[in-house]
Order: sequence, then structure tokens, then C-alpha cells
Amino acid sequence: MTSTMAARATHAQSIPPSCVHDVYRSVNAWAARTGRPVARLDVGEPHFTPPLAVIEALAAAVRDGRTGYTPAEGLPVLRERLAAKLVEHNGHDTVAERVLVTPGASQGLSALMQSVTDPGDEILLPALHWPIHLQQSLLAGLRPRFYPLDDEYRPDLDALATMGNERTRVLLTNTPSNPTGCVYDADLQAALLELARRNDWLVIADEAYEDFVYSGRHVSMAALERDVPPAERRVFSVYSYSKSFAMTGYRLGYVATPNAAHAATLQVVQEASILSSPTPVQYAGLAALDAMSEVADNRERLRSARDALAPLAELGLIPRVPAGGWFALVDIDGLGTTADAFAAALLERDAVAVAPARGFALRPVITAGRVARVDADPASEHLVRIAFCGEPTQVSEAARRIAAFAAELAS
Repeated sequence: MTSTMAARATHAQSIPPSCVHDVYRSVNAWAARTGRPVARLDVGEPHFTPPLAVIEALAAAVRDGRTGYTPAEGLPVLRERLAAKLVEHNGHDTVAERVLVTPGASQGLSALMQSVTDPGDEILLPALHWPIHLQQSLLAGLRPRFYPLDDEYRPDLDALATMGNERTRVLLTNTPSNPTGCVYDADLQAALLELARRNDWLVIADEAYEDFVYSGRHVSMAALERDVPPAERRVFSVYSYSKSFAMTGYRLGYVATPNAAHAATLQVVQEASILSSPTPVQYAGLAALDAMSEVADNRERLRSARDALAPLAELGLIPRVPAGGWFALVDIDGLGTTADAFAAALLERDAVAVAPARGFALRPVITAGRVARVDADPASEHLVRIAFCGEPTQVSEAARRIAAFAAELAS
């Protein structure tokens, strides 16, 4: 007989898996079954590697025995350097005490949501969003609502202005965006910040792709409130070492909180969640800050790979060449197929892996605090996300195969 406890479904069991991980696993299984090499445009794994100084610093920390616990908020020397970077590079007004090191930006985002909300609060997510943002929101017991984007994938300010209510607590922004590649300029971010102030929302700004802007420049929203007294600030900024320094498997990120009170609360969440970030990796992160020139080189590599998407742009499959980030959305509307079918056929025929965008547009229906079912925005049925962070010549060849396949479908 099955016990009541064993049969009872948990809240986490109702949360949808990430489409990115699903596609990643299915492509791995296909490659293992067929033995064919795959052009991986489904996942954001960079073709460049961490700076040599990062590798050497990690090894030296291990060899020297610098492997014990650190404070939950991170190595003091690393926090000092990160605060200086935020002031000099991002235009923040901050100090080390407000900066916390995290084992990856993802963990920082999840901890933030737990530290600034209560279960049942609402969080505003973009209509096209990174699936992990949705999972993190649901795990924190939040009710996600999705703000519309305009035809350039920018937040629709008029629509967003009507969405708040007494339970709305957080506005999440992501620029440069995953999956759209949209970059929010200073005017748009100022308008979003003013909207947050007017409605008393906190802002979580995911800036993982800060160093990959190809048109214009990256603007950090927290820089727009540097003249506001810290107690009145509302922007939390989240950063990643995975993108700028290609430290994907190292798992290192950091969070800039607006004031000491919020930093103290986040510290409690970290004490309960991680004890501390991996110590040798923190020393590697310290060394990475001395290799910023390599970040500029990485950006130019990605710009070259982005430009290799020209065959898709020429066919109108990419209506907007991404201004930033590592991803672009391919619009296959009019080809007589769905994104799922297109991706499956492209993999089978041309060994090119892409990610259908349905998983970036999920709409969970929540009943009694749990996800009762998961729908998707119908507009996502003809969108496919491609990652152009691979080696530029390989991205170019994959784009050529996608364009040829699409042309055949169109004819």
C-alpha cells in the first residue's frame, strides 16, 4: 500500500523543467545514438576558454591549501575588488559590504528572490524570459506575471504600468536579454526605474551579459540611482563570471544589493543555503578581474559570430539582429511548421541543434499555491532560439544549413 506521505506531490514536483536542459539532454542522446557530430546552437557554452591567469590561480589555491570555508558573503578581498569594479566599470555607488559572492549568478538570483519576497507575492517577468527565472520564481512561492514586449522585444511600458497590484513585489529585467538579444538603453531603464518607484516595486536586474553589447553600450540600472540615498534604493544587480570570462563550470557570480539592510538579509539566506562559495574558485575570480582585456577580445569574437548569422537575416528569419548577448530568435512563421517540428527535422537532417522558444514563453496556471498546468504563449510556436557563442566559422556553417533548410520549406 502506498503511504499518504509517499503519494503526496510536492510543490517542486509541479514546477516545469527547463526547456534548455531538456533540449541539451535530448541532443546529447541523439548524438550518442547516431554517432554524428552536432553543431550546438542550442546551449550557451562559449567556444573561448577562461584566461590562463584564472586557471593558474585556481590551481595555486588548491596547491597552497586555500580550500577552507570563507564567510557566506565571500572573500573580503574579492568583495573589495568587485565593489571597485562596479564603481569604475558599471557606474554604481557601492561598497564591499553591499556586494555578496555567489556560486553562480543563478544561485544569486534564487537567493535574492527568497530574501526580498514572501510566498504569494507577485514577480513581473518579461513575456519571453530565461526559463530558470520562472523556475526560481515558482520555487520561492511567487506568482509570476508576464509583461508584454514590443516588436523590438523591449518592455511595453504602457502595458507594464497597468499590471501592478498590492501583491506585486519585484520587477525583473534582463539586459542584454536571453533569449531575445535586446539591449535596454538608458532612457528605457530610467522609465522602468521610475515605474518601479511609483509602484514601490523592487528591481532585480540580471546583467549576466553585460560585456556583450554590440550596438551602443550596456547601462546598469543601479547606476541610475547612485544619487538616491541608499536606504531609498531598490535595484539589485546580478552578475556572472560564466559569460565574460567563460567560467561556466566554475560557478561564480555576485550580487550588488542597494543598501546594508538588504545585504544583511541576503547574507542570512546564503548562510542557510550555501555556507560559502567554493574558495579556490573565488581566488580564480579574483585573478579574472586582472584579465579584463581578454573580455574585450571575447566580445569581438562574439560580434564576429553574430555577424555570421547574415544568411538568416537575409531571408528575414532574424528580423532584428541582436544588439547584445549570445542569442537570437529565428522566426519561422510562414514556413508551414512549428518550432518543435522545425528543430527536430533540422537536427535529423542537418545535425544542427536549436531550442524551440515555447519553453521561453511558459504561462503556468497556479491553483492553491501550486502549478496546476503549464500553457505557453501561442506566439512562441513559430520562434526558435539559437546560440551564436560557438566558434564563428562553425556558427556560420550552421546558419547556412538553417537558411538552406528554411528555403526548402518556403518553396
